Amino acid sequence: MDDRPRERLQKNGAEMLATADLLAITLRTGTTRDNVIELASKLLIKYGGLGGLIRADFHELCTEYGLGTAKTAQLKAALEIGKRLALELPEQRYQITSADDAARLVRLELMHLDHEEMYILILDTKNQLVERVKRYKGTVNSSVLRVSEVFRPAVVRNCPNVIICHNHPSGDPTPSTEDIEVTQQLIDAAKLLDIDLLDHIIIGNPRYVSLKEKLRW
Repeated sequence: MDDRPRERLQKNGAEMLATADLLAITLRTGTTRDNVIELASKLLIKYGGLGGLIRADFHELCTEYGLGTAKTAQLKAALEIGKRLALELPEQRYQITSADDAARLVRLELMHLDHEEMYILILDTKNQLVERVKRYKGTVNSSVLRVSEVFRPAVVRNCPNVIICHNHPSGDPTPSTEDIEVTQQLIDAAKLLDIDLLDHIIIGNPRYVSLKEKLRW
């Protein structure tokens, strides 16, 4: 396992790191039992993610896995900064201006999966993200795809723009014939619903493909 998350952050950017990697950077070093990545992963699993760590008792964290008061203070401070930032910018939404923006939003969740999942990005008139909806788990194909389910969140929220994203577990984002057929169905349905399908992005590892750029609709 690569135990140098700081170097990977410098090379690839913070947005490309898993939560365990970011937590490991905050903790800086591991313990006699676990390296820093193992320590971060164990804490996330035990407390059910960052939300659980925010709520965890300070003294309980001090005793967990030999964390100690200094590491616990670093961890609690970093989590509090993140919480305050979220409260400080409640109206600021992620704006998508390119396929790269959309891929960056979902690739960490999708690029390492061993099965297909589909995310629907619901955008307002300024292409700002209103909601990210997970709609399908398993094979995303025309036999199971219900177009009404794909576009319902946008209709309910009265949002005019949608981006579809799904992954290829093989890591190769090359569109299949099925991908192209599904995309054409979505294009046709979006026109009927007066919704702009901005893109259908296939996430591989590490590349992605924009079907909007490939099919030029």
